[in-house]
Amino acid sequence: MPVHSTSIKSYPLLHRGKVRDVYQAQDNLLLVATDRISAFDVIMSEPIPGKGNILTSISTFWFNYLRDVVPNHFISTDLRLLNLTDEEFTQLNGRTMIVKRTQPILLECVVRGYISGGGWKEYRTTGSVCGIQLPDNLVESDKLPEPIFTPTTKAAVGHDESVTFTEAAQIVGRSVADTIRTLSLELYRRGAEYASMKGLILADTKFEFGVDSTGDIILIDEVLTPDSSRYWLSSEYQPGKAQHNFDKQILRDYLEEIQWNKQPPPPLLPAEIIEGTRQRYLEAQRMLTGQ
Repeated sequence: MPVHSTSIKSYPLLHRGKVRDVYQAQDNLLLVATDRISAFDVIMSEPIPGKGNILTSISTFWFNYLRDVVPNHFISTDLRLLNLTDEEFTQLNGRTMIVKRTQPILLECVVRGYISGGGWKEYRTTGSVCGIQLPDNLVESDKLPEPIFTPTTKAAVGHDESVTFTEAAQIVGRSVADTIRTLSLELYRRGAEYASMKGLILADTKFEFGVDSTGDIILIDEVLTPDSSRYWLSSEYQPGKAQHNFDKQILRDYLEEIQWNKQPPPPLLPAEIIEGTRQRYLEAQRMLTGQ
């Protein structure tokens, strides 16, 4: 059954985000990926069946694959390590990561290898992205000469705001900014290299980092999922236009088509939009993990 929202009593709920419900489990956290989906910062009423399981599977794969680049907060997906009732176990199983609790670093670490989305809009206006000057005459979806680090703030409410590296260093300190920039670029390089072998282009992505109990910077949150990344099919890639993404693009296109005002309440979604979105997530999971 699809899970739009979780409710358990064995552990206290700390936070309910657009997709994830976060519970405290002693010194650790339970990161529960529900089947909720948002578009234009509004959570839809209908869930996408199995989406939370897919996101958890992809994140688990990448946390293990990238462990040699930087330690991360992932501990296990084995819920038998917890004291859950049978009903709670059924509700959370397959969509939950047990992770270390950290002090999050208050930046979204965006890396772009291609010019698309918000970066493309900014480039058309200024010729740069987050203060990084780019070559003239780039077209939409062009590959950049080299990947760029374009951080944003982590807004408690509203939209995240792009910042220059200098501004990022003022927020978190120069040493931390240098470290997370280096790590983000290497994680992107490794992720893009692997995705390429699977017939996918990793156009851009977002990483998050935290400081653990020993003071080390580690990778947290989700990693290289279709929710945090822009994946394109290599075989369909054509610079000069927007590409078809492995995420909720079908949903966004539908909402634009019906001219929804992008304010709550969200419109009801047709079954074919829900199923089409589910299939895109499933295809990303299959291509990346083989599952």
